[in-house]
Amino acid sequence: MASSGNGRRRPTLEQVAERAGVSRATVSRVVNGQTTVAEHLRKAVEEAASDMGYVPHAAARSLVTQRTDSVALIVPEAPTRVFSDDQFFPGVIRGVAAELDAAGKLLVLMTTGSAEGRDRVERYAVGGHVDGVMFASLHDADPLPELIVRRGVPVVVNGMLPHSTVPYIDVDHVGGVRKAVEYLLARGRTRIATVAGPQDMVAGRGRLAGYRAALAAADRRAIVAVGDFTAQSGLDAMRQLLSDEPDLDAVFAASDLMAHGALIALREAGRRVPEDVAVVGFDDIAMASYSEPPLTTVRQPITDIGRTLALHMLALLAGEPVQRETILPTELVQRESA
Repeated sequence: MASSGNGRRRPTLEQVAERAGVSRATVSRVVNGQTTVAEHLRKAVEEAASDMGYVPHAAARSLVTQRTDSVALIVPEAPTRVFSDDQFFPGVIRGVAAELDAAGKLLVLMTTGSAEGRDRVERYAVGGHVDGVMFASLHDADPLPELIVRRGVPVVVNGMLPHSTVPYIDVDHVGGVRKAVEYLLARGRTRIATVAGPQDMVAGRGRLAGYRAALAAADRRAIVAVGDFTAQSGLDAMRQLLSDEPDLDAVFAASDLMAHGALIALREAGRRVPEDVAVVGFDDIAMASYSEPPLTTVRQPITDIGRTLALHMLALLAGEPVQRETILPTELVQRESA
């Protein structure tokens, strides 16, 4: 008899079967969740297992069910980025973890900050260690989701994959940014710049498209610098914008972290916010409420993105159909910076 790890011997299937007065095969069917067992026999097995403290062996059970009850969440970024002050990824992880925990599934978190890391993640994801894979963000050139799909593993992603049928969850980037820029225009701002996000990501392209669309409708000129969603890139881009366009009177930054960097650059340059330059961000992370001044921003439902990723994955694992595209709404939050 196997050890339970605390000095006691773990009960076996045979012993549970003897206590319940049924066959070993019946006990096996009950503990593996099969529905072909009569109710009175199921109750007898469950009572015997509970009385004896029987816990199914996870590895043996997975051989029978072909399930690990584990789901991977892959974040294709370096760990330093994932666990920095960028609160997007922790928010998504919280949402995913809540739904998987409620469903009795284990979350396996993996990052791919290098080519070697990506190879390790690929081997793990297709090696039978997890039942499905979710992606928290994507760059266009990342081949990993399609590689995993081709190996027969269910995949759900945050952000549309071009030329792919993989189900995805996203937010209304274009509509959210249009509202933000239209708000700035309505407040009398006429020279509105943007610190755009990386253009190899759906979020970066969508937010820039929303900015351009709002300005085009108002017959205003676009003033664009590009960052990578980090505070440092926002600082650098804002310095460049001030050098190239010293008379700008507003800026939309495609993430709150880049907006934070822009605020620092404006303070360095002696520009008052919002009197001289209005600033709007995107995300509504906690930092937005405590910046100086508090940041007007486009709120995206970060935790709900994670919850929806997990719910779609659970549906796929249950053999249920899911729609290819799920778009969550955004909301303009007005604070002192604009």
